[in-house]
Amino acid sequence: MKVALLSDCYLPRLGGIEVQVHDLAGWLRRAGHEVEVFTATPGRAGERHGAVELVDGVPVHHLALRLPGDLPVNPWAPPELRRRLLAGRFDVAHVHMGVVSPFARDAVDVALAAEVPTAVTWHCVLDAMERVLAVSGRVRRWAGRGVALSAVSRMAARPLQRLAPDARVTVLPNGIDVDRWRSSTAATVLGPQGHCGTDGAGGTGGAGGAGGADVAGGEPVRFVTAMRLARRKRAVPLARVARRVDDLVGDENNWGIEVFGEGPQRGLVQAYLRTHGLTDRVLLRGRVSRDELLESYQGATAYVSPTVLEAFGIAALEARAAGLPVVGRRGSGVEEFVEDGVTGLLAGGDRELAAHLATLVLDPGARHRLRQASRATPPTQSWPTVVGMVEAEYARAGRLARRRRT
Repeated sequence: MKVALLSDCYLPRLGGIEVQVHDLAGWLRRAGHEVEVFTATPGRAGERHGAVELVDGVPVHHLALRLPGDLPVNPWAPPELRRRLLAGRFDVAHVHMGVVSPFARDAVDVALAAEVPTAVTWHCVLDAMERVLAVSGRVRRWAGRGVALSAVSRMAARPLQRLAPDARVTVLPNGIDVDRWRSSTAATVLGPQGHCGTDGAGGTGGAGGAGGADVAGGEPVRFVTAMRLARRKRAVPLARVARRVDDLVGDENNWGIEVFGEGPQRGLVQAYLRTHGLTDRVLLRGRVSRDELLESYQGATAYVSPTVLEAFGIAALEARAAGLPVVGRRGSGVEEFVEDGVTGLLAGGDRELAAHLATLVLDPGARHRLRQASRATPPTQSWPTVVGMVEAEYARAGRLARRRRT
């Protein structure tokens, strides 16, 4: 099958959709499909205006303009995109949507006009955009024209189902290389030893620092999270949760949270931590590689996901695959791969989130049970499984297109 993947954003930009579409392209090629990517993002060497770059064996068409900040916007792309889709004789067009995706939105209309079977996957929580889309009627019209609609989680699918009540919205989860992330569990010791090599510290000990030892249990109590330090990811509320945990567990218990990632709210988070004396509890590690992140998970107690408007949570899924229980929010995308009380703990609000973390600091038995269950039950969202679901969605797009034509 010849597949066109279309997305506003792609590498070298870094983000959930960019990485996910790149990885999907690679795994589709492994499955024997021919794949090309179309994007409004400039290439690694600044490729624009339709230049084609080969990225990991996949041709990438950079239909990008020269704009401030390399914004992935090109309102003049549709004619050239239509020409290339027709010339390429693609069997299916798979469009990937974010919250605001002008290129992807145009790509759906172009693919339909070119009579290419079309699948559209939303990677976002619509939130306020649901009302805008309801007024425009765009999603309903797409469904009526034979587009196969999907979202990465049940939470993300619900508003789409409201927008297109007569259509079927499939849940098409993000995928990860489960075997790669699980390779760290073999080196992870269930006892008191721990390891954190991402900052060059060489260990988890140290009085008052993240990764200290709980007096009662004698094992490291080190929470980790990987997130963009931005308002939508709730970086500052996470610092507030840490303050409440500190109040709940007392000074006699050493514990900490290591935060991996960068973002515009780093300064606000640092200021809050300094003001409330939490700089030894919450450590901002900055951006690290996937390998460094995997290494940091060895010996960690749990992964923390404070985000509410999280359509899926790839970083949390990777932590689950590495054998970590996930402490997150109910109603977010982490519910797709976290069973409350078994492979993690889900909270209805930040106070309950802090209470769950405090429980894990104070109760070695709870930590042990959750980690054992998480390591024993790997998540099902492995790439081979997800590719099979994607192929089924492409077949559905073909059936809908044929039905529409006849």
